[in-house]
Amino acid sequence: MRKTKGAAAPFFHRPARGRSRVGLAMAGGGPLGATWEVGALCALEEAIPGLDFTDLDGYVGVSSGSFIAAALANGMRPRMLCASFIENDPAVAADIVSPTLFVRPAVGELLARLVSLPLLATQAGWQLALGRRSFIATIERLGRALPTGLFSHAPLEARLREVFSAAGRSNDFRQLKQRVVLVATDLDSGEAAPFGQPGWDHVPISRAVAASAALPGLFPPVAIGGRWYVDGALKKTLHARVLLDQGLDLLLCLNPLVPFDATHAPRHRVLGANGRIPQIVQGGLPLVLSQTFRTLIHSRLELGLKGYEASHPDTDIVLFEPDQRDPDMFLANILSYSQRRELAEHAYQKTREDLRSRRSSIGAMLARHGLALDDAALDDPRRHLVEPRGPRFTALARPLQRLDEVLDDLEQALAAAA
Repeated sequence: MRKTKGAAAPFFHRPARGRSRVGLAMAGGGPLGATWEVGALCALEEAIPGLDFTDLDGYVGVSSGSFIAAALANGMRPRMLCASFIENDPAVAADIVSPTLFVRPAVGELLARLVSLPLLATQAGWQLALGRRSFIATIERLGRALPTGLFSHAPLEARLREVFSAAGRSNDFRQLKQRVVLVATDLDSGEAAPFGQPGWDHVPISRAVAASAALPGLFPPVAIGGRWYVDGALKKTLHARVLLDQGLDLLLCLNPLVPFDATHAPRHRVLGANGRIPQIVQGGLPLVLSQTFRTLIHSRLELGLKGYEASHPDTDIVLFEPDQRDPDMFLANILSYSQRRELAEHAYQKTREDLRSRRSSIGAMLARHGLALDDAALDDPRRHLVEPRGPRFTALARPLQRLDEVLDDLEQALAAAA
């Protein structure tokens, strides 16, 4: 039995009733995840021409996915997001949101913590001398002087405020035509904060994005209304229920971070003298931590999808995510401009491959909602997201790839029939 390739995701087949209501849920993943989501959305927009990604019935975003959701609801099409976020195209200078905005040092946070160090050290030393605290407890007290984040969210927030305040857009949830929910986590209670929902929609969208993307350790918590908020992924990976409860007929989900399966020989350039990563541990601490984080959030995603199947049986749900055997997302250096372009192109092409590999099942699901795949666009080998800088396929590689996709599609169709 051939292993199903790519992001073979669960489908929950249910009949559509009347006009289908379509929503989009996007998980996070920092600049890396946002880049993948932009590439994947461009592929989906081309492949499903009857679906306007700037005019869906609802959006929910977590972490970097919150930026993409807010941009789409403000009328920024996927190709425009690619021009502004991936290529920094001068033609859309007013809309450029550079990924470097995610990695500006949190100088203010660092200085504020350093200022507190002398007093903390004096108090800790005095209590240690009097025997009121152990040496370990003293060290823990000094830990209060450590910054809560390495990078500042202020530059990104300020830039998003400018972009969303342009003519025809809004930085106010209440001014948007569609329901948009950007989820953060209340640091003191651990509860989800659904910015954009009634009672939470007075917060500026740019501020909500900053809070939703404030991954602890990388970004300081964001203060809103006397509370402190951090990354929404701490609670759940997708938070899709806030849309499903609106009675959607079709929900598209994008998750850019998956654990890497190093046990299968990849077909792409990776680390290692023989072109493989035989074991994650050989990559050292960074790869071990990355794999751990990805595995944790993906396991929660899988549990969440099973729960949605039971709680919302009338909704079709389809998930798009990278192939777990593909090392490009696992090893990408998002700070490199050339690699951003390559990764976005990679996400675009891999999503097209995924659609071709699941053509029968996805086509049948879309048909229930009055939508269809554009087979001509999907099969056109000349389509690219960014201008290619070299040949991507040999004369033999492309036919073999297409054969693999057809076999995957057939396998899934037979499994569905069985």
